[in-house]
Amino acid sequence: MKRLVLPKLNKFATATLISFSVLLLLWLTSPLPKTLATPEAKVFEQVWQTVNENFYDPKFNGVNWTAMREKYQPQAARTKSSQEVAVVINQMLSELQTSHTRFYTQDEPAYYQLLGIFQTGNPKFQKELRKFFPKGKIEYSGIGAFTKDINGKTFISAILDGSPAAEAGLKVGDQLLNVDGRPYQAIQSFAEKAGQKVTLLIQRTLDAANSREKIAVTPKMFDATTMFLEAQKASTQVIERNGKKIGYVHIWSNAADPDQEKLREDLIYNRLRNAEALVLDLRDGWGGGDIGYLNIFTAKAGPSVTSIPRNGKKYTYISQWKKPVVIVINEGSRSSKEILAYAFQEHKIGPVVGSKTTGAVVAGRPFLMPDGSFLYLAVSNVFINDNQRLEGKGVTPDINIPFPLEYAQGADPQKERAIEAVLAAVK
Repeated sequence: MKRLVLPKLNKFATATLISFSVLLLLWLTSPLPKTLATPEAKVFEQVWQTVNENFYDPKFNGVNWTAMREKYQPQAARTKSSQEVAVVINQMLSELQTSHTRFYTQDEPAYYQLLGIFQTGNPKFQKELRKFFPKGKIEYSGIGAFTKDINGKTFISAILDGSPAAEAGLKVGDQLLNVDGRPYQAIQSFAEKAGQKVTLLIQRTLDAANSREKIAVTPKMFDATTMFLEAQKASTQVIERNGKKIGYVHIWSNAADPDQEKLREDLIYNRLRNAEALVLDLRDGWGGGDIGYLNIFTAKAGPSVTSIPRNGKKYTYISQWKKPVVIVINEGSRSSKEILAYAFQEHKIGPVVGSKTTGAVVAGRPFLMPDGSFLYLAVSNVFINDNQRLEGKGVTPDINIPFPLEYAQGADPQKERAIEAVLAAVK
């Protein structure tokens, strides 16, 4: 057998070969140049840079932000979709351990909800959004159910009042097994199905054999700029209990002036005016908005106004709520809702019922990416009364009531305990 004899290389050829090998190795292991970067890699770079320039803390909460780029960039370069790169980006953002800091894509309801909140009264942002919402409406098809994953299972954690989910009889605590025979996905399961019936397979108790049920639901188009005010209106009611009239309203988002004005109108002039006490539900949804919400409970009352129409019946209006009031909170109460709960306790307005809030009290704003996704970023630190910081701490209720979510079958121990507390305060 003949042996293969390689030609001997001179020193110059050997050096050239080594240099080429080193350059090839560097090219293979280095990030792609921007001109060759994938769309996912570009979004990753833009998110990292946006945080680098705008995060409220120049020391990045003690995190080496440059090192985070080096740690996660190779993972981002290997992703093939916006969903995949979102997972990597959110892993990187979680290193900052700060609320109001998350990357959102079009595959989740929160994407539309937050854009709907932030575009209100912001012409510049509205102009930016027209590229992705040419009709000028920020909307999505859904059923109005919030979900939470627990041990690999998906449970309904909250239901918007007046939504298709509420009308169909879905309950908080239901386990979602599938939608039309396919795995549940918050957006994709209902995309382009507004006005068409879909079938949800749910499980209501631990007994899978006897509690599985098919429920037909008709998704609707939710306008993200008005959906929470509509749910607030649908929630408003007077509950008759022990011969007393208890007003109830769920504030899903207090980030918009109309939502706040609607509460004031209902308390002073409309549906809740004759209630003897009030349960103000601040659980779940979004924060934002003006903490002047509490002025109706704390400010000095102005003069009462009495009007007498032709029928001679007197109508007297007082610009402040002086009757008993209780608020309900949970881990889904965030941002300005936590500030309201804190002030509620500080001013001794009434008892706070529920479970401890999440401790998400900094100021955030959205930054749009070229593909329409956006980074929600904490841009300002927040202190109450100059020195009290709630971020990472939250608010502990006066009356702590756990809420076991799994297979709750629609039971609401926190709301029930709030009604009991406010009844005890009615004279």
